[in-house]
Amino acid sequence: MKKVGLWILAIILTLTAAIYQRKTGPTYPKDTDIEINNKKYSVTLPRSHVSTEDCEISLDVPPPVTGRIYYKRYPTNKEWQREELETEDNQLKGYLPAQPPAGKLEYYLELKHNQTIIHIAQNEPVIIRFKGEVPDAILVPHVIFMFLAMMFSTLAGLFALGKFSDYKLYGYITIGLLIIGGFVFGPIMQYFAFGDFWTGIPFGWDLTDNKTLIAFVGWLTAILSNQKKNKPKYYIFAALLLLLIFSIPHSLMGSELNYETGEIKTGMILGF
Repeated sequence: MKKVGLWILAIILTLTAAIYQRKTGPTYPKDTDIEINNKKYSVTLPRSHVSTEDCEISLDVPPPVTGRIYYKRYPTNKEWQREELETEDNQLKGYLPAQPPAGKLEYYLELKHNQTIIHIAQNEPVIIRFKGEVPDAILVPHVIFMFLAMMFSTLAGLFALGKFSDYKLYGYITIGLLIIGGFVFGPIMQYFAFGDFWTGIPFGWDLTDNKTLIAFVGWLTAILSNQKKNKPKYYIFAALLLLLIFSIPHSLMGSELNYETGEIKTGMILGF
């Protein structure tokens, strides 16, 4: 019964870390509220989009609200460009022009209701990064394997803490899942999105790639340290390490297109 409890705890910790990582990441949509006629309206502003099509910005606001979208390439000193928002299907819509993979735009909105002007994100423009389209056949297995790696890693650490002999088995499962999800599907996904298989050490400072590498080294060390003698503390450390680094917001330091040189740089902190 105690093992069942550890399984449940491992699942809860993994889900919590995964949700936190996702929602705090710089590519997660930015939510904000605006007020029109003393009524609040929720606005969701995208911060990631495929480079194969323009990015739609849609707002559920009542007529006769009109608006504009201001945008420019990031990071550049170019002048802001302006596009009018149009009413389509009872929504106010505008479009950001598609950019090459790793290209970014910063943007904000200006709405007008009667004589009232409402600015959305003007003081802190939203930064959106474009990427190549990743096939579901690559994306879905990557997400599944990485989630399972986090779960079995946490489980191995909990079992080691509870001094259950199963901890070694779960350690082997963890490193296997990590290899498949992080070093097979991960680089393929990176190639589809930004044109490079690996942008971590020694080729760059991409945080996502380097998190995978650090987690792998931690678990490899733990497994090798337990070959001749039981040393569960190494498993506990490896599990804590993986849970900690995988809780770091996804894509925090990722690929960024330099519009002047046309080169894609890694290790750049994306804007929120």
